[in-house]
Amino acid sequence: MSAVHLESEDLEPVIKRLRRAQGQLAGVLNMIAEGRDCGDVVTQLAAVSKAIDRAGFTMIAAGLQQCIRSDEDETDARLRLEKMFMALS
Repeated sequence: MSAVHLESEDLEPVIKRLRRAQGQLAGVLNMIAEGRDCGDVVTQLAAVSKAIDRAGFTMIAAGLQQCIRSDEDETDARLRLEKMFMALS
């Protein structure tokens, strides 16, 4: 597997999104501990999930060129990148 080394300006939004998701997840845990309404908990879980997905998509989009290996043919690269995207869905 090829390492992705994003520029700091590309990585910053990913980190912010993941930190936000981390805070949202902590909030969900508190909601569960407090016995909050199931609908509210599920809504917040969906927000956490979306934030994590967006972070993944942002990271892949920013590092797309870096994700393609120099020794890899175009078809293999396309299939591998498609697999990464699908892993996020």
